[in-house]
Amino acid sequence: MTDFNSNGKILLTSEYVVLEGVECIALPTKFGQSLSVLKNNSKYINWTSYDYNNKIWFKEKYLIDSENKIKYSGDKNNISDTLLKVFNSVIKLSNTKINNIVGYDFVSKLSFSKDWGLGTSSTLINNLANWAKIDSYELLKQTFEGSGYDIACARSENPIQFNNYNSRITIKKSKFSPTFKENIFFIYLGNKQNSRDGIKDYMSKKNVLNEEIKNQFKLINQTIATTNNLNEFEECIIRHELLISKLIDIAPIKNRLFKDYNKGVVKSLGAWGGDFILATGSKVDMQYFLEKGYKTIFEYSQLIK
Repeated sequence: MTDFNSNGKILLTSEYVVLEGVECIALPTKFGQSLSVLKNNSKYINWTSYDYNNKIWFKEKYLIDSENKIKYSGDKNNISDTLLKVFNSVIKLSNTKINNIVGYDFVSKLSFSKDWGLGTSSTLINNLANWAKIDSYELLKQTFEGSGYDIACARSENPIQFNNYNSRITIKKSKFSPTFKENIFFIYLGNKQNSRDGIKDYMSKKNVLNEEIKNQFKLINQTIATTNNLNEFEECIIRHELLISKLIDIAPIKNRLFKDYNKGVVKSLGAWGGDFILATGSKVDMQYFLEKGYKTIFEYSQLIK
């Protein structure tokens, strides 16, 4: 049996604009997804996915035919279609990894809720690419698209600064390690966002990022990555929220849901409207969000590597 593991991700800065080559700060999470692969004597791929409660949430069986093409053995559904697309892309990138001489049993396990938006797809892609010994970024490009920052997080043990300018990926270890981590919290809003839909919606707006706007993001990222001053961090978050708000024509999450929160700042993470937000304050201050019904709240040290 061969085992693979990939980290989940939090996009701290440059949501949306990372798609246009603006550098982002991204944080790998302590939660992730594992993949165990075992050869079998059949001509079938048996796939089983477990959720973070160790319960099966998806199971499928595919036939590898005489032309080394993968076909359905059971009934089609959206998840089966997606996984079939991924396997077909694996074959395109490595035509020797899958054939009808040997079958495989795949067992995938999440250590986080698949509703949280921490990278169910990216961790799957990275694990399968590692198994097939192919390029994770190329497999992502052929399947789910995106900038690739989530793949970089899947493979990193530290916060990173990621750039995909003109399709040239640059990754470096980020200096982001503030002394005020105990004042940073991550809160799940309970509204799962589809990253692919968010990408399509943003790209359809055809925003023009001029050099002035890009430089503003650059300066904000530089400050966030290095500051040990909580007030300076919060000021950068406010500026960042306003910049993204103007680009996507959506009001910042604090204005929409948390106007009366006055103990710190609130920031959307990733596609706006769901998944996790960042909030600053004290542990006691998080009672505000609990009273509003948001029960999934992580301290920085509980979530981020």
